[in-house]
Amino acid sequence: MVELRKEKNRPVLFTYGLTAGRHDIHQLMAPAEKTARDLLGERQVEPEVGADIKSQTRVDDLQVEKYAKLIREACHASGTVSKKAVVSLPVSAVFHAMVTLPRMEKKDFNTVLRAEVKKLLPRPLEEMALDYQILPDLGNTKDERVLINAVPKEMVSFYTRVFQKAGLILEALEPESTALVRSLVGKDGAVIMIIDVGAERTNFFIIDQSVPVTHHSIEAGGHKMDNILKNILDLDMTTTEQVKYDLSDYLGSGKNNITSEEFLQIFTPIIDPILKEIEVSLDLYLRQSNNIGKRLEKVVLTGGAALLPYLSTFIADKFKLKCYVGDPWARMVYQNGLKPILNKIGPRMSVAIGLALRSMV
Repeated sequence: MVELRKEKNRPVLFTYGLTAGRHDIHQLMAPAEKTARDLLGERQVEPEVGADIKSQTRVDDLQVEKYAKLIREACHASGTVSKKAVVSLPVSAVFHAMVTLPRMEKKDFNTVLRAEVKKLLPRPLEEMALDYQILPDLGNTKDERVLINAVPKEMVSFYTRVFQKAGLILEALEPESTALVRSLVGKDGAVIMIIDVGAERTNFFIIDQSVPVTHHSIEAGGHKMDNILKNILDLDMTTTEQVKYDLSDYLGSGKNNITSEEFLQIFTPIIDPILKEIEVSLDLYLRQSNNIGKRLEKVVLTGGAALLPYLSTFIADKFKLKCYVGDPWARMVYQNGLKPILNKIGPRMSVAIGLALRSMV
């Protein structure tokens, strides 16, 4: 979490916080019985009359309390003062699509849009909270492109309950892509790919005219990197986490004889799928009729595993373009003494920073 203040029309860092443990928000979409065992430490959930409804209700209550407690503790530890929160939704929970519609009168637009979206959604439209954005005009006077984001209503309800329990007002819910554009891209109109290398998944977003127009996701991330190191070094997971950070600092110092090829070879099971997805995502995007003649100008890495040594250089060399780890703190003011720690945690904070910037840019 990040809290900002506005001073002299500039966002100023007031405080920040993050938890050290692993928290899999994706389990919110898991079956009730499995999730209950996770939350109760593998205690058996006894079947009973109406078990499906009751166990799901109990799971929801346990999850609400679990995440509300984490939020309360993080707020207390970091000394936040705001009672309003802007919150991101995990990529796995958001349906994302772009539709092209003929230009029409405003009174007909919503009806036509809902009819079109209804054909695409994986669930009935009545069960989804729908948000859309009309994209900038590309010179085609007959059609207009509309970016669609939809999320299950029960997910919105769950988040609302969590933040109520935590003592906060849920002011807005946003896709992670929107927050990442705000913190890492700003008003840059180039075609940019943001790669968010998280703990469980790696997400790929193509940004055009500062709008996230596509996203794809694969199951590869920091936890798989940890497991590779754990198996090679025969360490427990806590020690592995520390070794990963120490290794990053050591390799980054240049005082070693390990080549980038030798190091990255260890992580081939994670890096190869990332490279493949860059190729596939970009190819699909550039094949669309509105995008003929465009080219990707740069790749911005973020997420907790984005600091893997040599990764940005390897991608840059492979695709012959600029690639770097984004600095989400660049658009705000903070104390110089904080720079070393902020640089270290920055990739993990990109979404939170983008959310905090929502009312300031």
